[in-house]
Amino acid sequence: MAKPIILFLPGSFVHISVYQPIFDAVSGAGYVIKGIHPPSIGPASREGRDGPGPNMYDDAAVIAAEVEKLADQGKDVIIIGHSYGGGPVSQSTKGLSKEERKAQGKAGGVVRLGYMTAVVPGIGQSSQNVLEGTRKEGDMPMSVDANGWVLQEDPAKTARFVAQNLPPDQGEAVVRAFAKHSGASFGTELTHEGYKDIPVSYLFCEDDLCVPPGVQRAGIDMIERVSGRKVDVTSITSDHCPMLSAEKETVDWVLDLASKA
Repeated sequence: MAKPIILFLPGSFVHISVYQPIFDAVSGAGYVIKGIHPPSIGPASREGRDGPGPNMYDDAAVIAAEVEKLADQGKDVIIIGHSYGGGPVSQSTKGLSKEERKAQGKAGGVVRLGYMTAVVPGIGQSSQNVLEGTRKEGDMPMSVDANGWVLQEDPAKTARFVAQNLPPDQGEAVVRAFAKHSGASFGTELTHEGYKDIPVSYLFCEDDLCVPPGVQRAGIDMIERVSGRKVDVTSITSDHCPMLSAEKETVDWVLDLASKA
């Protein structure tokens, strides 16, 4: 039986290359895994794109187009989202689950969703809504340009919030490499709950300050309530960047969820 194809959406601000060690290890285990650079993330370190920033629906459309292309080739697909990526991943699956496509006489489709310490909005919620009240002013100093592109202004301070388990110099370097992110994407409300009809795995990061454990648990509980199914939860000791702070555990989680698809 053919292995599913894995698509991966990064967290906000983060260039997909940061996840390359994870991709290399998963590829080495015999899976095809592809990172998606969404339009809401700028093209390079501390840069945005020309014009007003895209919203979350624009990110979801890019994922959906990639899924549809693979599904039309008869491929089963897993989509994983980190952090902010949980929103567009959830939004992207309308009409693309394996069960929906099977009912239409089509092969392929999405067989599992993976949320990596991710924000999971409910219908009518945005990622901004989900995180409301979880941060103090100054935790992550940011500026916004005239087109709505957001910049992490103080990499050292932000690193202490998102990657505190890394050596300080390494964490600061990671954040300094962040691109700008479209502010509009954080306020876009979910209109499709992909997790309702597709099995879910969740990587729960116990030390996360950015998407705190309470927010992660609330998202898991909401998925279980809406779907009527248990979420497959793996809990690890990690900050918000498990691909760096807990690389082996993250690889193991990806391989485990892929084996269940």
